[in-house]
Amino acid sequence: MDARSSRYHETYARWQRDPVAFWGEAAADIDWFEKPKAVFDAKAGIYGRWFTGGVCNTCFNAVDRHIDAGRGDQAAIIYDSPLAGAKRTITYHRLLTETQVLAGMLRDLGVQKGDRVILYMPMVPEAVIGMLACARIGAIHSVVFGGFAARELATRIDDAKPKVILSASCGLEPGRIVAYKPLLDEAIKLAVHKPDACLILQRPQAQAALIEGRDRDWAAMRDYALVHARSAYDCVPVEATDPLYILYTSGTTGRPKGVVRDNGGHMVALKWSMQYLYGVEPGEVYWAASDVGWVVGHSYIVYAPLLHGCTTILYEGKPVGTPDAGAFWRVIAEHGCAAMFTAPTAFRAIKKEDPQGKLLAQYDLKKFRTLFLAGERADPDTVQWAEKLLNVPVLDHWWQTETGWCIAGNPVGLGTLPVKYGSATVPMPGYDVRVVDEAGKGVAPGKTGSIVVKLPLPPGCLPTLWQADTRMRESYLDEFPGCYKTADAGFRDEEGYISVMGRTDDIINVAGHRLSTGGMEEVLAAHPDVAECAVLGIKDELKGEVPCGFIVLKSGVNRPPAEIEKECIALIREKIGPVASFRLAIAVARLPKTRSGKILRGTIKKIADGEEWQMPATIDDPAILDEIGSALKVKGVGS
Repeated sequence: MDARSSRYHETYARWQRDPVAFWGEAAADIDWFEKPKAVFDAKAGIYGRWFTGGVCNTCFNAVDRHIDAGRGDQAAIIYDSPLAGAKRTITYHRLLTETQVLAGMLRDLGVQKGDRVILYMPMVPEAVIGMLACARIGAIHSVVFGGFAARELATRIDDAKPKVILSASCGLEPGRIVAYKPLLDEAIKLAVHKPDACLILQRPQAQAALIEGRDRDWAAMRDYALVHARSAYDCVPVEATDPLYILYTSGTTGRPKGVVRDNGGHMVALKWSMQYLYGVEPGEVYWAASDVGWVVGHSYIVYAPLLHGCTTILYEGKPVGTPDAGAFWRVIAEHGCAAMFTAPTAFRAIKKEDPQGKLLAQYDLKKFRTLFLAGERADPDTVQWAEKLLNVPVLDHWWQTETGWCIAGNPVGLGTLPVKYGSATVPMPGYDVRVVDEAGKGVAPGKTGSIVVKLPLPPGCLPTLWQADTRMRESYLDEFPGCYKTADAGFRDEEGYISVMGRTDDIINVAGHRLSTGGMEEVLAAHPDVAECAVLGIKDELKGEVPCGFIVLKSGVNRPPAEIEKECIALIREKIGPVASFRLAIAVARLPKTRSGKILRGTIKKIADGEEWQMPATIDDPAILDEIGSALKVKGVGS
């Protein structure tokens, strides 16, 4: 689509002219018990607060109001679990009943407005219902990714101080069952704070022993609640500025960093994004292939689709191996998915296993319109591969746990803008994005710098960290006064397109030249035999740092890895130049990642530099780090 046919520029300019009017208009799409007294109060909070004086309830907007509007028989959640061999469709009517019952169960366990509830759950409907039930009674939920190590869970228990913990007997991974209950028991033993009760969902794959006096059986308590509890629990009115949830950022050490999300601004921003960014209509099927333990799961598995009246897919499986690299195509076709949102790493995994996309021929994706990617930089090669295979727009966009929704993207609902490969496209209304140098001064278009957002942040972004205002300022606001520090680096071109090249830590200094590892990864990913890659700077006595590239080859590649390594080195020299000093490429079987798909570049760097390192709490498979260490030693690095 030609840029002139998009309403984006007019919409963004309208926000710039009058942000209060813009977000006030967007707030009209939310049902309020009491309308806000002010759309924005610049004197409240750390940088101002949105919709002060407003009274609302997120669960009411996500569930109850759709039944009032006649959507009761529409599917709200489609649960699809190839790992459990189970499928289940939950209508809005059924979702309301289940949420009311669990809200009653939480009340019976003593949970009141403002209390915290931790969810340590697998990808099952009860996890979504648990989040909604907390929102319904004004409790603050904190979802911890299921299977997190006991010590990591314990630190979150001590920070959030939950009244109750919702958990399950186990989670499922390809070929194995992950017992959650022993991890939960150990975490509570380690934690100083002790919850009053734990509600345990017993899954058929594993039964957990319950501790008398503390643990409750979810199914038994539900059956009792259906008979003896009040049949319905009304939504508890909360202030728009009251917390809806706490989400701890991954990879934390010491005291975890709890991102707070409020009720009012969160609803307004997410509802707006579904229509204008993702271009999805109420009643359509939307799929975010993530986990409820991450921010993508909070925003776009649970809240945004339900606020908008969509059907959301809850998928307990993998892009490959459940059973094959056609898993995503099956889900899209079977459930009539209109738009999908996942991480680039998922598509790199599919491309590695099925480079020609032959498995797609088995499925009819006639309702599928758009693929959105976020979470890591979407390399142009993967985007173009997916475009050619699916014949739909493949759109990268960029945001963070802290923002809760998109900073820069391609607004399908306003008219898709031309794609520039390697760019997340343009800032969304609400975000005044700037690229600055170390002194905080703006840099010229095309020049790499630190990406910041001029305050105030828009609705939906974090107002603070949980009980840590000072830490909020120190972490995000002090380095660039008047701006929020994203800690991402990149550049803005003459047309305003944003390219995010990596974390500021990923900008390496090679003999005084500041170089982007993301740019080098883009070159390596374009090699026809490379499925995915990671570039990082390692210590060098002469130049300070030099880049090292790890490459994973596509399935079926039979050429000697050393030959491909040499070609990759030559490619960097050709595309970026000798200034990059790129002389080390290492072929490995796989890259270490978090469970959300982010490559653990920082840990790899410490191994390569011979520094002490700790096993990241979020790592998907710890054994991969030994493989990386061995591969580095073969090359004479890190020993």
